[in-house]
Amino acid sequence: MRATILLTLLFASPAFAESWVLRDSDTGFDLAALDARLRGEILTFYDGGKSEFYEDGRYTYTYADDGGTGYGYFEVMEDSRVCIEFVNGFSRCDAYVTDAQDRLVVITEAGDRFPVRE
Repeated sequence: MRATILLTLLFASPAFAESWVLRDSDTGFDLAALDARLRGEILTFYDGGKSEFYEDGRYTYTYADDGGTGYGYFEVMEDSRVCIEFVNGFSRCDAYVTDAQDRLVVITEAGDRFPVRE
């Protein structure tokens, strides 16, 4: 019973409701366009981190600070989202949009925005 109440409060909280909140100036992708934009590409972020989307669905993220790498598999979803299942069992879904400056931006479920360097 307590777990049910706690989960209800969590999912009703403003933080959860703000997941993938888009700005008026953001433009999303359809599944085919986002897949074409990412598959076979390397995205470099302003902190130096890099996301690599392999043609066969593999995914890696290389951290800028220590050079460590996370390995997984990605799937492009509807509503401009990409979900990644990491080999360590962790998974995440992020939204990919273009902003008012026509930059590609990754938005996490927590609402954090990470623009991609061109």
